[in-house]
Amino acid sequence: MAKWGQGDPRWIVEERADATNVNNWHWTERDATSWSKRKLKEVLEGLVVEGEAGRCEIGDLKHVEGEASCNSRKGKLIFFYEWNLRLSWRGTVKESGEKHKGSVEIPNLSEENEVDDTEINVSKKKGEGDVLKDLMRTEGTTKVREALRDYLKALKTEFTLGMILPTKAPVGQELTTECKPSGNTVQDSVSPQSLDIVGVKIPTVRIFMREMFNSPADELYSIFTTKELVQKFSKCPAVIEAEKGGKLQMFEGCVSGEYTELVPSQRIVLKWRCRSWPDEHYATVALRFRAVAAQTELQLECHGVPEAAEESTRHCWQQQHFQQIHTFLQQPRDSME
Repeated sequence: MAKWGQGDPRWIVEERADATNVNNWHWTERDATSWSKRKLKEVLEGLVVEGEAGRCEIGDLKHVEGEASCNSRKGKLIFFYEWNLRLSWRGTVKESGEKHKGSVEIPNLSEENEVDDTEINVSKKKGEGDVLKDLMRTEGTTKVREALRDYLKALKTEFTLGMILPTKAPVGQELTTECKPSGNTVQDSVSPQSLDIVGVKIPTVRIFMREMFNSPADELYSIFTTKELVQKFSKCPAVIEAEKGGKLQMFEGCVSGEYTELVPSQRIVLKWRCRSWPDEHYATVALRFRAVAAQTELQLECHGVPEAAEESTRHCWQQQHFQQIHTFLQQPRDSME
């Protein structure tokens, strides 16, 4: 038996304030089934397929059976999924204007097969219109495979936000995050002196991002503080209590927090965390709204992000907030009522 303090560091837990899963060594599992059903519906329904023969559109996801999960072991993510899917499609022949219907079946989408090797079967109801069936078998299956790749990419990025916990850094270790601008995002270079230690004592960084929105400041502020609008752009149930001390919860609890300051159309400040961060560890997020002609520049500053979760946190704000809001703003204005 090893002496106290001399054991394998992978199993030593007493020095972690949350006392869980040191160095991401232990097996953890998260059920992705409900999330996957919504994501598959999102990426598949409404796909348009056009060609010389005519135009087809994927309709409803009529049947979805299976399950998905994500596991973490030794700092690595392992994915399991198996789906049996059936979609409806309808189309119009270009020359005759005839309308036809059919279905697309995917009997086994799983981690055992590459998307390119996944079986996709196209059928059509009786009658003429085989030109549309051929269109769906060629161009249609290509579009469906692209959508399935989008689902798997989201499973491995959006869903896994925060699953890999920060590991313990040696005392006195200097951490420098060197960041490069991308698109409308402006990122900071973080020096050891600027690292914040908030809540649980772990190395943290500060994130700064900017994004322009085609929306007046008051409208954009409402999108962040109105429950119905948050649920529309995030496509998930949410808890939004936009008042000082009010609670925030999004993405099935993956993100949660508490509002600490609200100035209408100008500023929102909140305590913010990802579910898999160490217990009781919160970052401080400040959202500032600056009117620029008919647009609004949103400035995001986030202090106290665990150093190991920097990239996933950036992805959460850029892809799950900013990009989804851009898409939402492109919809008819009555959708915001």
